[in-house]
Amino acid sequence: MDNSIDNIEKYSEVAELLKVIAHPIRLCIINGLLEKGECNVSFIQNCLDAPQSTISQHLQRLRTAGVVEGKRNGTEIYYSISNEEIASLVKALIK
Repeated sequence: MDNSIDNIEKYSEVAELLKVIAHPIRLCIINGLLEKGECNVSFIQNCLDAPQSTISQHLQRLRTAGVVEGKRNGTEIYYSISNEEIASLVKALIK
């Protein structure tokens, strides 16, 4: 087993990414985007019955981590999954 500093840094990056997705609302957002393809904040808010500010904060965490991306369409932003490794992981976890 190679425990070089490069591997430890890689493990740290993976652990941080797992921390980002390890929240029930964020997992639900990811799973919903996997099922729907892309959604705006209003749609996600209605599905989760949560305040818009809460959804926006979770989307910001996911966007910063590179899990989702947003594309502007007029005044709305439509979110989709941008990290296929996370998509595969969540699909495997949530059956």
